[in-house]
Amino acid sequence: MEELIAKRYVKAIKLSSDIELMKNITLVFSTLSQSFSDKKFIQIMNNPDITQNEKSDILLAAVKSVESNDINNLIKLLAEHNRINIIPAIAEVMRKDVAASSKEYTGVIYSDSDIDAKVISDLGTGLGKRFDSNIVLEFVKNDFDGIKVDVVDLGIEINFSKHRINNQIIEHIVKAI
Repeated sequence: MEELIAKRYVKAIKLSSDIELMKNITLVFSTLSQSFSDKKFIQIMNNPDITQNEKSDILLAAVKSVESNDINNLIKLLAEHNRINIIPAIAEVMRKDVAASSKEYTGVIYSDSDIDAKVISDLGTGLGKRFDSNIVLEFVKNDFDGIKVDVVDLGIEINFSKHRINNQIIEHIVKAI
């Protein structure tokens, strides 16, 4: 439900701004959305004793350094309609929209062994050419036995499991005999 409401706000923002302003607003709202992972902040925002204006003032103080009337007005509008809690959803929808508009995506490479930075860069470049996008990959070491590349916003998941490849080789040899 929050995502549907967030999409309406993002659509309105998108109609009245260019891609650079969208990127700036996305950055600000992504930073604000991180505040919603703090329990004390959530208690303040959900406290019925604190007025909407006070909640709005707290958020406006957090974004004061940006000096953007568009962001200030959006925060005031969200507070006025008691929709402050959808800021994380707005941040996520905006991030996806900006990524789709600029064709700049981020992805993750999972593996149990270290991967050279040049290989990571080459994988990102190769995938970017394949999908006519700019893809930046980040390496995360975990217990996956092989290599897994995941670009969520494009719906790409590629994995090469050592166990699966070994099973396929054995299966191929058995069929050949």
